[in-house]
Amino acid sequence: MNGKRESRDLFRITFLNRGQVYEVYVRDVFQSDLWGFIEVENFVFGERSQMVLDPAEEKIKGEFTGVKRSFIPLQAIIRIDEVEKEGVATISKGDNVAPFPIHFTPRNTQSQGE
Repeated sequence: MNGKRESRDLFRITFLNRGQVYEVYVRDVFQSDLWGFIEVENFVFGERSQMVLDPAEEKIKGEFTGVKRSFIPLQAIIRIDEVEKEGVATISKGDNVAPFPIHFTPRNTQSQGE
């Protein structure tokens, strides 16, 4: 994913955010100049020709309304798929997903006091 891709590409990004799993569709994905982040741009939400609205999709759409670009930490990314057509953006419980360990304590290779 070096550099920007052509805008006709479509990606499904699945990531962990505040204990929930987000799944969004975007046109552009690339490694950020900010170390440890992936940048996503040009969010794609379904055009609604029906009167039936999905409250979950409306919630995520509202959260990203006006967002030009989003920076997602690498350790929050669950999956990135290039897809042929758009699906429904979702937010679901992250009960079965654990974030990648961020903090770790290296083992001391020498014992203290020697």
